[in-house]
Amino acid sequence: MNELINLILSRRSCRGFSRKTVSEENVKTILDCALAAPSGMGKQTWHFTAIMNREKIQKLASLVANALGRDTDYNMYNPDVLIITSNLKDSKFREVDNACAMENIYLACQALDLGCVWINQLLDCYDNPEVRALLNEFGVPENHGVFGCAAIGYKEESVPREKEIKGTCHILH
Repeated sequence: MNELINLILSRRSCRGFSRKTVSEENVKTILDCALAAPSGMGKQTWHFTAIMNREKIQKLASLVANALGRDTDYNMYNPDVLIITSNLKDSKFREVDNACAMENIYLACQALDLGCVWINQLLDCYDNPEVRALLNEFGVPENHGVFGCAAIGYKEESVPREKEIKGTCHILH
């Protein structure tokens, strides 16, 4: 079977990461793949912010937990890297564009033998004043909304991953 097809069919979300550090070279490759995604009318109004610091990721996770009234132990699965995908708040294609970029991120992670999982809580609180202040500090443009995050790291082998593909398909002739 084609290598790309195998990559797509073998990708699964990973919700547990080892302490091993992801190289900056791998993060740059992942970001290049995000930038290569299709976008509505080719406008590419997105922005990608890669955080390669567990303390900063945990600071963001704590602010998100507080903003959403969640358990303060929320840690976004404690990844080594968090890529925040944002886009112009008024972009007609913002969510779809960012979803395409996120898929490229996940496939790149799979190709690099890294684990990855979608984090979506920032979608509900990116304009909370404390969260927004930290996002601004991280370089997320003020006029952008966050439409997804990719938690990335080396897979912790003791953490089970999704095993089966679910959903339905229909072929009509």
